[in-house]
Amino acid sequence: MKVVPVPCLSDNFAYLIICEETGEAGVVDPSEAPPVKQAIAKAGVKLTAILNTHHHWDHIGGNKGLLADHGNLKVYGHKSDAGRIDGFTHGLDTGDTFTVGRINFSVLHNPGHTTGAITFLAEGCAFTGDTLFAAGCGRVFEGTMEMMYASLNDVLGSLPDETRIYFGHEYTENNLRFAAEVEPDSRDVQDRWAEVRKTRAAGRFTTPSVMAEERRTNPFLRCAAPAVKAGAKKADPGSADSPAAVFGAIRGWKDRF
Repeated sequence: MKVVPVPCLSDNFAYLIICEETGEAGVVDPSEAPPVKQAIAKAGVKLTAILNTHHHWDHIGGNKGLLADHGNLKVYGHKSDAGRIDGFTHGLDTGDTFTVGRINFSVLHNPGHTTGAITFLAEGCAFTGDTLFAAGCGRVFEGTMEMMYASLNDVLGSLPDETRIYFGHEYTENNLRFAAEVEPDSRDVQDRWAEVRKTRAAGRFTTPSVMAEERRTNPFLRCAAPAVKAGAKKADPGSADSPAAVFGAIRGWKDRF
């Protein structure tokens, strides 16, 4: 399996996932069609599927253009997003599986950012859309803070340390700037932030991340850590001490950051 990040719009990522045995490919979250078409032509592959992590326009905006050019594509999304994703053909939920070429995919439902948000898993990679970012997470639009906490910490948090995280936006530098506010004494956060600044200054992307690194530096996966709890109290002195309440306090802080 080969993964090709495709930058779209101002800071989105689509991902072209190529089965090197068959030459078939799927694309995750095509924000717009033209850059994805260019990536397909450059790779010389046959697009057979669109994998949408959720229904927001900046993740499905290229569906119509790709369908117009590539015919009867399979379009995957959460079953609740039927009617909200252009060209939707296959509704999925946790535990469902499908293939692109000979690549086997499975699905995790992780509501919070939207009620139908899902992650696609294949060969040690997780395509998380706007649920889990490098050093951050998406805003809570349709779900609840408790729902988003569980999706991040119980669902995605169960993935192995070596899992590669392919996220939906290039937000990493700003996310680490916030993480450094939450945990100002964390050497892990400071070291990663310095490395990311170098990466971005060189014009390179920060995708993918690795789950072990998220556990060390992502405050939204560290809600039981004393420093994160202290940050939550600073942001919202009246907040409770449960991990989900800590998550809600720092997510609200990040919304204002």
